[in-house]
Amino acid sequence: MSKLVVEIVDASDLMPKDGQGSASPFVEVEFDDQRQRTQTRFKDLNPQWNEKLLFNVGDFKRLTNNTIDVTVYDDRRDNQPGKFLGRVKISGAVVPLSESEADVQRYPLDKRGLFSHIKGDIALRIYAAPIDGSDMIPPPEEFAEKESKEEKQFEPEQFHNNNHNQNPHSFEEVETMKPKKKEKESRTFHSIGAQPAFEAKPPSHLPPNQPELRSDFMRAPGPPPGAVMHMPLPPRQNPEFQLIETSPPLAARRRQSYYYRSSGDKTSSTYDLVEQMHYLYVSVVKARDLPVMDVSGSLDPYVEVKLGNYKGLTKHLEKNQNPIWKQIFAFSKERLQSNLLEVTVKDKDLITKDDFVGRVLIDLTEVPLRVPPDSPLAPQWYRLEDKKGMKTNRGEVMLAVWMGTQADESFPDAWHSDAHRVSHSNLSNTRSKVYFSPKLYYLRIQVMEAQDLVPSDKGRVPDAIVKIQAGNQTRATRTSNMRTMSPQWHDELMFVVSEPFEDMVIVSVDDRIGPGKDEILGRLFIPVRDVPVRQETGKMPDPRWFNLQRHFMSMEEETEKKKEKFSSKILLRLCIEAGYHVLDESTHFSSDLQPSSKHLRKPSIGLLELGILSARNLMPMKAKDGRMTDPYCVAKYGNKWVRTRTLLDALAPKWNEQYTWEVHDPCTVITIGVFDNGQINDGDSRDQRIGKVRVRLSTLETDRVYTHYYPLLVLTPGGLKKNGELQLALRYTCTSFVNMMAQYGRPLLPKMHYVQPIPVRHIDLLRHQAMQIVATRLSRSEPPLRREVVEYMLDVDYHMFSLRRSKANFSRIMSLLSSVTLVCKWFNDICTWRNPITTCLVHVLFLILVCYPELILPTIFLYLFVIGMWNYRYRPRHPPHMDARISQADNAHPDELDEEFDTFPTSRPADIVRMRYDRLRSVGGRVQTVVGDLATQGERIQALLSWRDPRATALFIVFSLIWAVFIYITPFQVIAILLGLFMLRHPRFRSRMPSVPANFFKRLPAKSDMLL
Repeated sequence: MSKLVVEIVDASDLMPKDGQGSASPFVEVEFDDQRQRTQTRFKDLNPQWNEKLLFNVGDFKRLTNNTIDVTVYDDRRDNQPGKFLGRVKISGAVVPLSESEADVQRYPLDKRGLFSHIKGDIALRIYAAPIDGSDMIPPPEEFAEKESKEEKQFEPEQFHNNNHNQNPHSFEEVETMKPKKKEKESRTFHSIGAQPAFEAKPPSHLPPNQPELRSDFMRAPGPPPGAVMHMPLPPRQNPEFQLIETSPPLAARRRQSYYYRSSGDKTSSTYDLVEQMHYLYVSVVKARDLPVMDVSGSLDPYVEVKLGNYKGLTKHLEKNQNPIWKQIFAFSKERLQSNLLEVTVKDKDLITKDDFVGRVLIDLTEVPLRVPPDSPLAPQWYRLEDKKGMKTNRGEVMLAVWMGTQADESFPDAWHSDAHRVSHSNLSNTRSKVYFSPKLYYLRIQVMEAQDLVPSDKGRVPDAIVKIQAGNQTRATRTSNMRTMSPQWHDELMFVVSEPFEDMVIVSVDDRIGPGKDEILGRLFIPVRDVPVRQETGKMPDPRWFNLQRHFMSMEEETEKKKEKFSSKILLRLCIEAGYHVLDESTHFSSDLQPSSKHLRKPSIGLLELGILSARNLMPMKAKDGRMTDPYCVAKYGNKWVRTRTLLDALAPKWNEQYTWEVHDPCTVITIGVFDNGQINDGDSRDQRIGKVRVRLSTLETDRVYTHYYPLLVLTPGGLKKNGELQLALRYTCTSFVNMMAQYGRPLLPKMHYVQPIPVRHIDLLRHQAMQIVATRLSRSEPPLRREVVEYMLDVDYHMFSLRRSKANFSRIMSLLSSVTLVCKWFNDICTWRNPITTCLVHVLFLILVCYPELILPTIFLYLFVIGMWNYRYRPRHPPHMDARISQADNAHPDELDEEFDTFPTSRPADIVRMRYDRLRSVGGRVQTVVGDLATQGERIQALLSWRDPRATALFIVFSLIWAVFIYITPFQVIAILLGLFMLRHPRFRSRMPSVPANFFKRLPAKSDMLL
C-alpha cells in the first residue's frame, strides 16, 4: 500500500474570470475516483499554494494505468460552480517512485474546449510515497520491459551526454495525444525516466522555493500511426547532423512565464539570452609624480597587473613621469587563482632587468559589484608602495577595480586573461567588434553617342567602342552599328559604388584596330560625387555633352589649356540609383531587402536577439603546429556584422555574448559562422572556416526562445566534415503585428526593381562586385574582418557550377513533382475502381458540384483549410539548419567535389578535364532530349490550326464546329456529367489501347524532322 503525493506549488499568469481583472483560484486534483482540492487564493493571478494532497494507491498497475487530472477553478463564492481556468492531465506511468527523484515541473494549462480562453501554467511536484518508508518497486517483468525500451530509445542521447560531461535533466516531458472514450482529446504528459546515474538535481542558481522552468515540456509529438493526411516529412539524415535542443540556465527562460507575458515594452533588451559570466575588471587610467629610475634621468613606465598566474601588461611610454594608459584588464572569475590583486609600475629597460617603481595590493573581498545600467565606477588615486609594503614618495597610480559581467561596456575593449599570451600588436585581433557594411548604390550610365572623333590615321573611319571604369569595375559597350566619325551606341551600363563617393568614373573612347589592339581616341574623368542621385521612380536626369581629353594629357593640363577650341564630345546620361537594393547576397537567403536611400526605408517591425553561447567538439585546426583551435564567431544580418572575442586553445569555448538587430522583413535570413583565428602569433595565415549556420526568421515563433546545438558542417574536397557544434539562443520579438502580417503581401524588393528591372545579364556581375566592395571595406577595419571570412559568409562562389548542387536541385524538383504524381495515382485509382466505396463517394461529390457549381470554390478552400489545420499538429518545432541530405553532401562522389573546388579557369590536368567534359556532354544530351520532347509537344499544338497537315487540321476544325453547336444547344451541367462519368467509367468499359484523341495528337507534325 502506497500514497500518491501531488504537491501544488504555484501557478502563473492565469486568465482573469471574475469580471474585475482578477480571479480567486483553487486547484482540484482527481485520481482513481478520489478527489481533493486546495485552499482558495483570493484575487491572485499568480497564486502560491505549496500544499500536498495525498491519494491512496493500491498497487503499481493502478498507478501506471490511471491518469492524474489537475484542474484549476475560479471560486465564485455565490454557491455557483467555479469557472474553469485550465487543466493538466498527467499519466501515472511517469510518476517517480521516490521523493528524491521528484522535481518541480511546470505544465501549461490546457483548454477544455475549442472556444475556451485559457492561459498560464502550473507548477507541480508528484511522486509515490510508500507507507513503510521503502522504495516502491514495480513488478520485475514490466519494469524490465519498459526500461529496455527506454534505453533503446534514448541510448544515443545518454551516450552523448556521457562523452561531454553535461548535466542534463533526467526527465524529458513529451506531449502526446491520448484519446478517451467519452472525452475530447487532451494533452497527457509522459516522462521518460533515465538511469540512476543521470538523476536530475535542482539547479543551484534557483532559490529554494523557486520551481525549475523547463523548456522542453511543449515538445511536439510524432504523428499517430494511423494518420492519413499529413505534411510530407523530409528524408531522415544522419543523426550526427541534426539539431540538439538544449536548456541552458538563461534568464529569459526563468522569467518567460512572468515577465514577457505581462511586459508592455517589447523592445527592451535585457541581455538575458546568455549565461552570466563574472569578470574582475581593472582599469589602469594613469599615474603621476613617478620617480626617475635611470641614470640618464628618464623613465619608461608600464604597468603589470598580476592575479595568480595571469599577468597583463600595458604599453610602455618613453620618458614620461606622468603617463596615461587608459587600458582595462578583465580576469575571468572562474579562473581566479588568488584573493590578492597586484598592480606594479615598472620602468622598461632594454638591456638589464626592468626596474621596480612601486606597487598597489588590493584585496578582492572588498571589490564592489557593478551591474549596468549603473554608471561607470569612478577611478581613485592609490599611493605606490615599495616591496616591503611601505608607502613612499614613489608616485601615485589611478585605478578602478570592480566585479562585473560580460554586459559591462568595458568588456569588448578589455584585455582578457584567456588571451594573456597575445602580444599588444595582435591583441586587437582577439576582441569583439561590431562592423557595418558600406552603403551601396547602383551607378547607371547610358552611353548615347559621340561626335567628331579624330583617329590617328586620318584616312580611316574608326570602329569605336566606349570603355567605362568605376573603381575596380570595367564595362564596355558594343561597337557602333555604323562606322562613322559620330557613332551612336545607346547602351546602358551599371556599376556598384559606395559611400563616401571617392571613386572616379573614367570614360574612354577606343578605336578597335584589330583583335586585342585598341587605340584611345579620348578620355573623360567624372567624380562619382558629382553624379546626381535619383530617388525611386523620379525622372531620369537629362543627358549631358562632355568634352573628351586626349589620352596623353592629364586633367590639369587639359583644364589649363585654354587655346584649344576644338575637341571630341560624348553624350552621357549618368545617375546614382537610390531606390534599388544592392544585392550583395543571394536573394534565396538575403538578410536585407531595404533600398539604398534611408528616406525610402520602412520602419522596423521587430527585434532579433542572438545569444552566441558556446561550442563543443571543435576539431583542432592547428594540430600541425602542436596547438588546438582559436575560435571566434561572426554573425551577419542586414548591414550589421558582429564578431565575438577569440578564445585561445579552446575546443569547447564559451562566448556568452548577445547582440540585437532591427528587423524590417521577417522573410530574411541571419548567418552565423565560426572561424579559427590565424592572426594570433604574428602570422598572416588565412582564418580557417569551421562551419556556419543559417536561420530564416519567418520560421521562428515570436517571443519564443530557441536554444539548440547546431552542427557545424563544412564541405571539403575530401567530403562532408563535421567540425563541431555551435550553441545559439534566438528570440524574434514583434513590435508591430499588423505591419509584420502586411509584409507578406508586399513586394520582396523595393519598387524600382519592378518598375525598371535590372537586366538579367547584369545581376550576377553586380552582385559579385558588391561582395568585393564589402569584403575590401571590412578588411580595412581594425581589427580587420578578413576577406576570406566575408566571402564565406556571403557565399561568393554560390553561382559557380556544381554537379552536386545540380543533383540537389533536381531532387528538390522531383520531390515537388512527387505530390503531383500522388494526386495522379489517386485519380487513376478512382478511375480504375480500385476502391469501389471511394469511387462511389467521388461520383456523389462530382454530381453535387456539377449540380451546384457555386460550391466548387468553397469546397476547394474548405479542403485547404482542413488540411492546414490537420498539419498544424505536425508543424516543425525547431528552426531549420544546414541539411546534408538535401544538399547531396553526405554521399557526394570525390570527383564531383574535386570539380566543385576547382579554380576558374580550371587548374586540373587535361585528361581529367576531358573526362569531365565528356560527362557534362552526357548530362547535356539527356537535358537536350527532354527539351526537344517538350518543344515537340508544343509544336503539335500549334499544328492543329497551322495547316501543316491539311487533313488533320480539317478534321480538327470540323470537330470543333460540331462541338460548338453541341455545347451551345446542350446545358453545361449535362456535358460535365457526361464527361465526368466517361472518365470515371468502370474498367470493364475501358480498353487497353490508346484513346482516339491521343492517337490523333501523336500523329500531328512537329519541326523535329526539320532539324539537321
